[in-house]
Amino acid sequence: MLRLDQVSVRFGGLMALKDVSFELKGGEILGLVGPNGAGKTTLFNVISGLTRARGRTLFNDKDISALPLHKRARVGIGRTFQIPQPMKHLTVRENLTVAQVFGAGRNDPARIDEILDVMQLSEQADRDAQSGLALQELKRLEIAKALATEPKLLLLDEVLAGLESQAKRQFTGKLKELHARFGLTIVIVEHDIETISDLCSRAVVLNFGQLIADGTPAEVFRNPLVVESYTGTPHA
Repeated sequence: MLRLDQVSVRFGGLMALKDVSFELKGGEILGLVGPNGAGKTTLFNVISGLTRARGRTLFNDKDISALPLHKRARVGIGRTFQIPQPMKHLTVRENLTVAQVFGAGRNDPARIDEILDVMQLSEQADRDAQSGLALQELKRLEIAKALATEPKLLLLDEVLAGLESQAKRQFTGKLKELHARFGLTIVIVEHDIETISDLCSRAVVLNFGQLIADGTPAEVFRNPLVVESYTGTPHA
């Protein structure tokens, strides 16, 4: 479904990504792992079209490297952001409507009702999205907006950050449900090893903008380079 070929991004003197290459198969749930500043969000920005890069990004065998953000949404790439960003002065339902028109190019109220229901936001549908929601509801809204664009590939950027353990487990269960219900391919940025191990069949690890490991969560989290990237100490 997705192939990155020698993707590199430089911000002035900082090499944010360096020759990152990997493939993602349709239906996978992939964990994108690495210490803070490793380049994970930059990689999401490249895939979704927010950041231009050297190298190639291919989606369903088509080179989308030059496509802008809205056109990548139209081919089926949806994403969330680390900090929930509801649209100001709009209700929860209106946020989903705008996202749907932007990403899918149509307005389908029945589909929006389905997303509100599955994300447990039906009772909040007419609330002001910016001021009327608690943290967990804001996180559910962030995912709901991405679902409204009707993605085939869903990029989740630390959607579980700030949640306590029980809420994380509930969210993990919800992501499994979305994966099955909508036939999604998912890439999730998450620091919690237990969550990645439970949710993902595969993980890739970035450090200083370079891909240093690719394999099952068990393989990746035993990898000496990965251990060293988090602890700063060579693995014995």
